[in-house]
Amino acid sequence: MNLKIAKLPGDGIGPEVVEQAVKAVDAVCAKFGHTVSYKFAKVGACAIEEYGNAFPEETFQACMDSDAVLFGAVGDPKYDNDPTAKVRPEQGLLAMRKQLGLYANLRPVETFKTLVHKSPLKEELVDGADFMCVRELTGGMYFGEKGRRDNGDTAFDTNLYHRFEVERILRKAYELARLRRKHLTVVDKANVLESSRLWRQVAQEMAPQYPDVETDFMYVDNAAMKLITWPKFFDVLVTENTFGDILTDEASVISGSMGLLASASVGEHTGVYEPIHGSYPQAAGKNIANPLATILSAAMMFEYAFGLMEEGKVIREAVAASIEAGYVTEDLANGGECHSTSEVGDWVAAYISK
Repeated sequence: MNLKIAKLPGDGIGPEVVEQAVKAVDAVCAKFGHTVSYKFAKVGACAIEEYGNAFPEETFQACMDSDAVLFGAVGDPKYDNDPTAKVRPEQGLLAMRKQLGLYANLRPVETFKTLVHKSPLKEELVDGADFMCVRELTGGMYFGEKGRRDNGDTAFDTNLYHRFEVERILRKAYELARLRRKHLTVVDKANVLESSRLWRQVAQEMAPQYPDVETDFMYVDNAAMKLITWPKFFDVLVTENTFGDILTDEASVISGSMGLLASASVGEHTGVYEPIHGSYPQAAGKNIANPLATILSAAMMFEYAFGLMEEGKVIREAVAASIEAGYVTEDLANGGECHSTSEVGDWVAAYISK
């Protein structure tokens, strides 16, 4: 198979971790006889500097012309520290999701036996936790009408959802639940928010279409608590954009490091595969960032974009082996020997090539 991949490293540690994922992709393609071509494009702060636009037309076309997007991160302190900035790196990420129609963000959360001690939670709580967060990605407050009035002293963000948006993300979540342990938790705030009442209504209407899946409903505050007190309760968790953003970052502590969590954003056009950790500008250029989340995102790319499950499995096995061998970056070293970003990428690629 010939794989066409748009490579969008972005800002901060993005270029370093994407480079390691590319090593893994190349090793897998060589092992299984695939050919791969990359198209580089800019997004985020680096795109603003060159184009004045965080997601320029050239980048959009590169994505549309590819089978999958391997993405690093966006963000830069220059913009974080300027509340008056009209153009921001994060606008590039939102524009990419919107223009590509990427309405579903899939974030698997799993633990590794040798790393359960890294979680701030008790080992007996996190050991064996394995669930999928499904976050609606193109609606809600992030995209609803927003603004200021009363000379800037009043601000508003509109949490707008349409029935079709809720139906399609729930359908995706049910399909994933059917492939896993057949348990779906719909997270909302239906006791307070009208938008959440729409979510619950639509979910109740759809549940009978999936009689093989157990459906339960949970308020977001209760879900936030249960993620910490009983994470093994969850199989597939589905929720709206803002709740999903917060809950998935909270869930990152279960694995012991945000540098281990991959994600896929899928929908109408080319899917985007990215780590969840952000641009981490303090580590940029130091060759110390953990590349494993990006490498695991490449595994999701093989599985979801190309349907190449064995190739994805091989990458996962290589990542697990690197952790088991203690060949990791400083965030996972636990006082032992630590290795650089590029060294870990080389180790994983070499393991795949065996």
